[in-house]
Amino acid sequence: MGDDREVAALSDVAWSPGAGAARTAALKRARSGVRISVCLPARDEEATIGTIVSSISRELTAESGGVDLVDEILVVDDGSRDATGRIARSAGARVVATAPGSAGKGQAMRVALERSEGEVVVFLDADVRSFGTHYVTELVGPLLADEGVALVKGFYERPLEGRPGEGGRVTELVARPAIDLLFPHLEGIRQPLAGESAAWRSVLDKVGLADGYGVELALLVDVADHFGVGSIAQADLGVRVHRNRPLSELRHQATEVLRVALERAAVRDAPRSGSRADQAGTTRHELGPGSAGAPRRSPGRSERGRP
Repeated sequence: MGDDREVAALSDVAWSPGAGAARTAALKRARSGVRISVCLPARDEEATIGTIVSSISRELTAESGGVDLVDEILVVDDGSRDATGRIARSAGARVVATAPGSAGKGQAMRVALERSEGEVVVFLDADVRSFGTHYVTELVGPLLADEGVALVKGFYERPLEGRPGEGGRVTELVARPAIDLLFPHLEGIRQPLAGESAAWRSVLDKVGLADGYGVELALLVDVADHFGVGSIAQADLGVRVHRNRPLSELRHQATEVLRVALERAAVRDAPRSGSRADQAGTTRHELGPGSAGAPRRSPGRSERGRP
């Protein structure tokens, strides 16, 4: 990977939970016509999807009488066997369905990217029981506040069955060790596998979205390579309570995260599963030994909007 390559600091954009309505109103003014899409990949999340969608619609869309901040809410119903799609549609989302068993998280996020229209794309997990609309405002804030920010990752306290600090088992047992050994320039990322993130569409178009549960780690590595670690900001979302999966169901997730880490560490210039480069039959510039002076493109607003 190259230990002598240039390592930039994480973005120092100061962004933590703010003053509610005043912060939201300020964001409305700051977006200056930038369209914002909120996208939720969801599979069998009928218990939580309605509350999440209705909260965003009611508080952050002009159509429902809220602040005019979010232009569309898109739910990708990723092969659900329950009423996820119907409930999301009734709550105010546009729903795109995939065939049962045909996709995965990264693939569903790609569908969302392809079918949404905003220059800023916010991704949210659909199983959160503690959701508040500050998730959206805190993720969008750094993008609108600093032209050098390409990606915003959420971080939070993540309890496990009511026990503080014990959630995030795949993060602690797989993602963090992989980062420590293979991508130490990303060690400052507090929740590398967080499903809550926001980015400029042009950034996502450039780096692509990997398949499966490895998509979050892949996105971090790829954005850092293309735009520098300093283009990644983090937003404090408070406490996140969600549906904790039994340990037996985490092996598949852990395997996909590890696969992505090994792919990106070992073959930095090879086509990636699900990447734009892979789909186009090209590879991106390799950053390795001797590349400390490699240019980092800033995702300035002039190039971040829709082409």
